[in-house]
Amino acid sequence: MSRFDAIIIGGGQAGPSLAGRLTAAGRKVALIERKFLGGTCVNVGCMPTKALVASARAAHVARTGGAYGVTLPGPISIDMPTVKARADQIIQTARGNVAGWLGGMEGLRLIEGHARFTSAHSLLVNGEKLEADHIFINVGGRTSIPDMPGLSEIPYLTSSTILQLDELPSHLVIIGGSYIGLEFAQMYRRFGAEVTVIERGPRLVGREDEDISDAISDILQAEGITVLTTAGDLSFAKADSGVAVTTAQGRITGSHLLLAVGRRPNTDDLGLEAAGIATDARGYITVDDRLETTVPGVYALGDCNGRGAFTHTAYNDFEIVAANLLDGDDRKVSQRIPAYALYIDPPLGRVGLSEREAIASGRPVLVSKRPMSRVGRAIERGETKGFIKIVADAETQQLLGAAFLGIEGDEAIHGIIGAMHAGTPYPTLQWAVPIHPTVSELIPTILGDLKPPA
Repeated sequence: MSRFDAIIIGGGQAGPSLAGRLTAAGRKVALIERKFLGGTCVNVGCMPTKALVASARAAHVARTGGAYGVTLPGPISIDMPTVKARADQIIQTARGNVAGWLGGMEGLRLIEGHARFTSAHSLLVNGEKLEADHIFINVGGRTSIPDMPGLSEIPYLTSSTILQLDELPSHLVIIGGSYIGLEFAQMYRRFGAEVTVIERGPRLVGREDEDISDAISDILQAEGITVLTTAGDLSFAKADSGVAVTTAQGRITGSHLLLAVGRRPNTDDLGLEAAGIATDARGYITVDDRLETTVPGVYALGDCNGRGAFTHTAYNDFEIVAANLLDGDDRKVSQRIPAYALYIDPPLGRVGLSEREAIASGRPVLVSKRPMSRVGRAIERGETKGFIKIVADAETQQLLGAAFLGIEGDEAIHGIIGAMHAGTPYPTLQWAVPIHPTVSELIPTILGDLKPPA
């Protein structure tokens, strides 16, 4: 039996950073990883997918250069093996950086293997029993595979396995019209594939306000992507060209099928029941406001706790736990303002409540909206699709949320994120003097036009 001060299960976004803080504090730590260091973000998430998005945008810019007075000799072609190799190299470099960082931590034992709980504070890994008073679960998640007729009888791709493609699909059919599916849809359309997005719900990205969903649909359809919503019950079968999908609107055939209908936590093979660690109906580990599970001293961080599904929320989970355990602080998940982005082009940056959510809360709401066609930066770049929308509380003058759908929206939204975190009343921001020409310079103007929703 080996005893440690702390054991970390999983080398994703939160795990290595926590190992660094704990070892720097003189703790003896074991970090267990069964596959690849770096977790989802490094290996099958943010880094490789955004590398592919960058290649797709390069193709789009080259293809549309004529509108800017830039012409290239001959048609644009896509070298998919090179595109894939570039993304692979980014993965390998990032993974190697994490390994090198952990390898230099004094007091850390890095173990490759699969951990299972044998009791509340003990684990079995590669036949060895490990114990610690503090255990941190950081095991991430994976693609959810729905039970739909015929799906098990045909080949399909997930957001992980599609990264292994080094050929261009002639027709990529995507099941799921939300964040992951839409990023791949635009990406592969720009590479030159025919793309169809099938969404069972009434609109794309259903958690967003309807005007945002409509604008996103318009952006994608303008690039030649077929969007089918309210698709109803789906069924699948093999076809001469690859796969066939039957929807409420008819039958669609394609060369490749991508499933992008959600994710599930990697918690079903950890032996949580032996430790008495509770999970919800979907398998997410139950945690309190400080990320402690139902077992004292055992914490769950990142995608497996259901309290955020992003790299930045996983990292903030680490910050909360480290601050509370090592700095004597009292940080809580409930203090976190939710923010995220959709990386289509132009991107969507989002923070806080949507307009629909703010109205439903019963607050006296103020809303202001400005099309990107009235933003100097967007006009100069020739990228005027989308809009900016900000929501505030009429009584407290606090910002409630915002959506920046447009050029550099994923960056400009941070002005609102920072203000919301600081609790800055919106009239204060109206007197800021932002730089021209930028997207952010419109924030004071938009705030000055806040009014009750129609």
